[in-house]
Amino acid sequence: MREGIEENYGLWRSVADALRGDVHRDFTVVSIGRAITLLAIPMVLEMMMESLFAVVDMFWVAHLGADAMATVGLTEAVETLLYGVAMGLSVATTAMVSRRTGEHDGEGAAEAAGQSMVLGLLVALAATAAGVWFAPEVLRLMGATGSIVHTGAGYTRAIYGASVSVMLLFLINAAFRGAGDAALAMRVLWIGNLVNLVLNPLLIFGVGPFPRLGVVGSGVGTGIGRTTAVAVQVWFLARGSSRLRVAWRHLRVRAADMVKLARMSMGGMFQYLVGMAAWMVLVRMVAAFGSEAVAGYTVAMRIFIFAILPSWGLANAAATLVGQNLGAGKPERAEQSAWRAGWYNMIFLGLVAVLFVTLARPLVSVFTADAGVVAVAARALRVISYGYIFYAWGMVTMQAFNGAGDTWTPTAISLGTNWALQMPLAWVLAFPLALGPGGVFWAIAITASVYAGVAVYVFRRGKWKGVVV
Repeated sequence: MREGIEENYGLWRSVADALRGDVHRDFTVVSIGRAITLLAIPMVLEMMMESLFAVVDMFWVAHLGADAMATVGLTEAVETLLYGVAMGLSVATTAMVSRRTGEHDGEGAAEAAGQSMVLGLLVALAATAAGVWFAPEVLRLMGATGSIVHTGAGYTRAIYGASVSVMLLFLINAAFRGAGDAALAMRVLWIGNLVNLVLNPLLIFGVGPFPRLGVVGSGVGTGIGRTTAVAVQVWFLARGSSRLRVAWRHLRVRAADMVKLARMSMGGMFQYLVGMAAWMVLVRMVAAFGSEAVAGYTVAMRIFIFAILPSWGLANAAATLVGQNLGAGKPERAEQSAWRAGWYNMIFLGLVAVLFVTLARPLVSVFTADAGVVAVAARALRVISYGYIFYAWGMVTMQAFNGAGDTWTPTAISLGTNWALQMPLAWVLAFPLALGPGGVFWAIAITASVYAGVAVYVFRRGKWKGVVV
């Protein structure tokens, strides 16, 4: 197919095609702008659906009281370790599957997906055994009171009992994205969330024939929802409804592939853990200025995270296109795809920054009426927004590196900017220079800008084009 042949498609036709999906489309030959659109839209919706699990759980559990809400929060805090492993393996899976897809090596792509599933299964089984067996100890370790342990251990067991589903949901969707089946990954999460949405209130409150399980019902409903989504994924993989068709032979352990996946995924895991650890340290610094400061920072970050979901869609689209184009022997097109996604992201986040700077107070007032919290949250939103244009490039280049299989370069940049720059800078601005919480907010904006500058410079050097996956 001739490149650029689909340039004349309108926006709404592209949106409709993105939601519908097309397993026969070759993203290494259609116009770059259309390829980004077709991949980014379902990826954004997929991320929103993944976030919806937590929102639904907390909404219904909030009706059960503080102990139940604390149980969910403490369990999720520990579960971030499993998410870190899942995200690291997902990065490696997307890189390997996208590279094989670009090479038109369907068998190789299926093998990469299958080996990823086996490796993830082994890790998840270990997490399941530990979480189910030591559920009360996990809650106590996180500082839970006796009453929380008594009412919440069952919830923790239910959540960790579904660790296999959590892991496979991440990994198979990563394989779908790498193959260019972003719409399929999105639909799977629609189904899982629908099941969770229905089962949560029925099992928590014992509606009709369902038993009243309280907070445990939320864990069971979430587990069933995710397991249903995985069952649909496996069905798609087995019957060949996607670009990937994984058979039993692809699930036989191949030591060389396992080692390659593990090595590549370590970089992805460190990226996630470095970011989480930095965020925890920043929260601790903000906490030194009182509860209003922490509440305001939390409100601002929730708005920020929601606003950048489309940006992550663009960044993930760049990862897929980089991997596939490298596999197709088109490194220059791979680079062009990243630059195009970066420009789109810069324009989007630039508009978001203008919105946040001009309407910060009305936006945060939707979440709280406390004047002190509103003041801190509005200041955080404005200051952090100044780094949005740079953050746009940082997100895209990080995922472009990952898509190429170069997971250690963004990890090194993140480690250097977050720990060598952001932590000391936040402390100096907040305490010795007496800027208070604002010093932490300025450190975030400055660090995001430095990260983007370093990442773009390293990306332009092009060493990632020679990474063997």
